[in-house]
Amino acid sequence: MGIEWRRFENNARCAGYKMIAGIDEAGRGPLAGPVVAAAVIFPEVTYIPGINDSKKLTPAKRENLYEQIYENAISIGLGIIDSAEIDKINILQASLLSMRIAVANLFPRPDYLLIDGTFTIRSQIPQKAIKKGDSQSLSIAAASIIAKVSRDRIMKRYSEDFPGYGFHKHKGYGTRMHLEAIRTLGPTLIHRKTFRGVK
Repeated sequence: MGIEWRRFENNARCAGYKMIAGIDEAGRGPLAGPVVAAAVIFPEVTYIPGINDSKKLTPAKRENLYEQIYENAISIGLGIIDSAEIDKINILQASLLSMRIAVANLFPRPDYLLIDGTFTIRSQIPQKAIKKGDSQSLSIAAASIIAKVSRDRIMKRYSEDFPGYGFHKHKGYGTRMHLEAIRTLGPTLIHRKTFRGVK
């Protein structure tokens, strides 16, 4: 975790910003469950070895880093949009809304936002969208881990509520097992009815 991991945060601090939040989401692609966004503000000096884009980490490593991020962060906010709202406003708008909610749940309030991807969110707070930001920014990578672990835990709970679908294994993604369960058992309340594979 060298200086390059903090260059976007450092650039913002050089411009006079102090409370810099990294933001990312998990769950845009699945056929079921919510989209979950996280926002993370770190102190200027933060050292947590192993932080990376959540997709490049094992589940056990994500869980370990999740705890360390919560121990070290100044603030963490979550935003969760359920499948019904995703069907209503579409997944892109739901993802952006979840990010806005995550930012709104931060205290203290951030004065600059670093957002994974190519879209900014509707906010008066200055912000920068960074393509593949979860591989370039410490705070965005941390947000990706918080969002992923939080969503995985939700899907494990749904596996208890809706037995037979295997949500604890595939987390709602369109695996062969999941598609077969939809064909056999039909969609549940948490399925995204507008998504191909569920329709």
